[in-house]
Amino acid sequence: MKGPILLAAGGTGGHLFPAEALATALAARGVAVHLATDERALQYGKSFPAEAIHAVASATLKSKSPVALARTAAALGKGFLQSLMLVRRLRPAAVVGFGGYPSAPPVLAAALLGVPTLIHEQNGVIGRANALLAPRVTAIGTGFAHVKGIDGAVAAKARHVGNPVRPAVLAAVSQYDAPRPDGPFRLLVTGGSQGARVMTDVAPAAVALLPPELRARITVVQQARGEDLERARAAYAQAGVQAEIEPFFADLPARVAAAHLVIGRAGASTVAELAVIGRPSILVPLPHALDQDQASNAASLAATGAAEVVDQSRFTPAFLSGRLASLMNDAKFLSDSAEAARKLGIPDAAERFADLVLETAER
Repeated sequence: MKGPILLAAGGTGGHLFPAEALATALAARGVAVHLATDERALQYGKSFPAEAIHAVASATLKSKSPVALARTAAALGKGFLQSLMLVRRLRPAAVVGFGGYPSAPPVLAAALLGVPTLIHEQNGVIGRANALLAPRVTAIGTGFAHVKGIDGAVAAKARHVGNPVRPAVLAAVSQYDAPRPDGPFRLLVTGGSQGARVMTDVAPAAVALLPPELRARITVVQQARGEDLERARAAYAQAGVQAEIEPFFADLPARVAAAHLVIGRAGASTVAELAVIGRPSILVPLPHALDQDQASNAASLAATGAAEVVDQSRFTPAFLSGRLASLMNDAKFLSDSAEAARKLGIPDAAERFADLVLETAER
């Protein structure tokens, strides 16, 4: 193959993790990979499996005010010019975008220059940036079999490949170890970059409401915002519960595998990792999202009993405490949920998407 594969992904885990998985799969086949991203992801320079990482100007549309629109347009315009120069210099065999506005300039530049292009839609509802790119790209990989917003002529270009998961996720796959009566119960609470605050508000208070005999069994690993760390630690300490609270866990897949129950948001990467590893969960989709993508993602697990989905308005300490008290003594339900999640997992999604990328590049 002439030229590398250029991946375009924004600097958040939801976009970078599947890009990392694809990069690993392509590298294993001897394919050179480059990454175009925004400045947030430059910290991944030492760990992302790419020959080079290129910073491209970008912005995410967060407001429709004239000033915000002008700033976003200026940043994306600058990124488009940088991407044109990058694509001309690298002469990639294909360019692959992973959603979010930071992926748009490289994909649009490649399409303009006649380079084969692909996007990957991780969610059950197509995102705004991918909706803009979908009519212009050569092929589309999807994380879910049915994606709202991909229809008509666009659907003809789409292939369900699943959501690629990182090698660390595949390494964490193991048999579910159901909790034993009166034995330890390991709870993992995650929130993602947009959702950790509500978890800190609810989870410690819910655990504190448990009867003493259940509090004696439970241990907690929880992700919390930096400004909420001490508050969460103090709440668990006051409840007499052993807890490890950090803003980020580099070994999160291993923590998922070790948990008896996971509580978290329903981002595409979270849902994919829960399914591949096979763990029961309580999911609280991020509310007020314009396209309700997390609600759609969570529904895929809930439909088979792999997860319980709770609207944030109902996610209170009293509610969660009641569910924990019930689940801690229902090993069969948890085991059945873990098996249902595992059956939905697509552990070879990165390989499937790599096949589509190389087919598209070689057309």
